[in-house]
Amino acid sequence: MPTASSPVVVSVVVDDGLVGGFGLGVVAEFFGYDRRAMGLPLFDFAMVAPVPGVVRTDTGIPVLVEHGLERLAVSDIVLVTAWELVDAVPPPELLDGLRAAHARGATIISSCTGAFVLAEAGLLDGQRATTHWRFAGELAARYPAVHVDPAVLYVDNGQVVTGAGTAAGVDTLLHLVRREWGTSAANALAREMVVPPHRDGGQAQFIDAPVARCEDDLLGVVLDWARAHLAEDISVPLLARRALMSPRSFARRFKATTGTTPHAWLLAQRLAAAEALLEDSDAPVEEIARLVGFGTAAGLREQFGRRRGVSPRAYRQTFRPAAGSAGTSAVQLHGHGPGAGRVRGDEAGVHAGLGQPA
Repeated sequence: MPTASSPVVVSVVVDDGLVGGFGLGVVAEFFGYDRRAMGLPLFDFAMVAPVPGVVRTDTGIPVLVEHGLERLAVSDIVLVTAWELVDAVPPPELLDGLRAAHARGATIISSCTGAFVLAEAGLLDGQRATTHWRFAGELAARYPAVHVDPAVLYVDNGQVVTGAGTAAGVDTLLHLVRREWGTSAANALAREMVVPPHRDGGQAQFIDAPVARCEDDLLGVVLDWARAHLAEDISVPLLARRALMSPRSFARRFKATTGTTPHAWLLAQRLAAAEALLEDSDAPVEEIARLVGFGTAAGLREQFGRRRGVSPRAYRQTFRPAAGSAGTSAVQLHGHGPGAGRVRGDEAGVHAGLGQPA
């Protein structure tokens, strides 16, 4: 970064119809104001475009861009907030500008689908990176040299930082401020923006992890029974007996039909049922653990932390902030099927893992 006597030159890449309005606003909030009273340097902030002039955001809002891509040659920080049409190939001059900026030491940051632009430029090859969980599978398939982690809020590789979707842009840039200018500056800026200086967990708590479907009629009956009896001690031999098979044959047929193991399927069902009860009931964690088959609150907390990156209590506070304020509601599993009331995560083509910022 430049010395205290010179401004930090920050450029955000926009293109007509391809830049997200929210992401652009987040970047402007961080770098578009004089924040020196908070311990930040002076920023020379501007938008750049392959063709300067009036461009429109993804929602059609017109924005006047005064600078072309030549500004990348003097930028200390270059941001690609989003590339809303991931099939749109970035222009060669943009890719060349990003490579040149990287080669001379500029910090390159992407948010959401902006990772596709960095990947196209080759800046993520051999690196761990993230993007919005919905597009993580596509990023991994299109750029196999990139190690895509869909569960975290951001990945810091030093000179290149990738952030997850939408509001995770705030987490990513707060991390950058903390890294470059210290915790006090990051905390002061977070207070100014009325956001937490650090969010627990990662994208994993927001992904509705896909639960394998069963198209086999015989297995389907057995699995319907299992969903209705999650509180019981369910084993592969028990399920195999209900399917009139040997445990080995059952496990083989289960994997061939659903693409997963009985244990993984059952764990996913129990986690989904626990999520639904945390969102829709005031039941204590101990009671939810018993109802979904984890037995103890400790067992539920351990699995929830491992698979979702947060505690059950933090998950409830996030998705049901008024929990407990309206009295205790009836607790039951009926109607709390996996993914009830949330967007399916099947499009991502990935499974959620640990959800801690990297």
